[in-house]
Amino acid sequence: MKREKSLQESVLDSDDLDIFVLGRYIETHVAENWEPLLQKHQAKLLDAYERAGDMAYGTFLDMLFRPIHKQMKAAGLRLSPRLPGDFNISREWGGADETDQQRWMWSTIQGKDGKPLGTIVTITFHDHTRFRIPRQPQIIALTVTGKEAVVGALSQRSEDFKNALEFTLEYELYLKSLEGQAQDGQ
Repeated sequence: MKREKSLQESVLDSDDLDIFVLGRYIETHVAENWEPLLQKHQAKLLDAYERAGDMAYGTFLDMLFRPIHKQMKAAGLRLSPRLPGDFNISREWGGADETDQQRWMWSTIQGKDGKPLGTIVTITFHDHTRFRIPRQPQIIALTVTGKEAVVGALSQRSEDFKNALEFTLEYELYLKSLEGQAQDGQ
């Protein structure tokens, strides 16, 4: 991994601290580190996928964002929730073969004064047939905060996002479909 300037040195020393500056910083971190992390921890991530399935992607994202969390905490910024965001309200879609899915999650960032700076959205591309991240995760910075405002802004950006269900609703429908299958089989 490349040695990075601290968040304090590269972002907070600037008078231009806003969600877009922070988003570019996080995006640079992701661009420089996602592939080296995959290579360095390939065996661990493959093993995690074999044992726990898609949870291995959460392990990867935790490793990827750990330096950002430490730097933001040291800088007095707060994330709610931690990057990449709340899985329960995330949205996912992709191809029918499930080899190129994308999940959109987000975190609200608060400044040292406790006021929201905005929202950082993380887009993670992944495969459901094996552990594979087909391309670099993407970062979107939004000035809006709050679930409804974020969903509205992302729905304007992406028709796929707009049409996807949040995870809790998608999972509820999945469980109901299993109940229906069990009743049909009796």
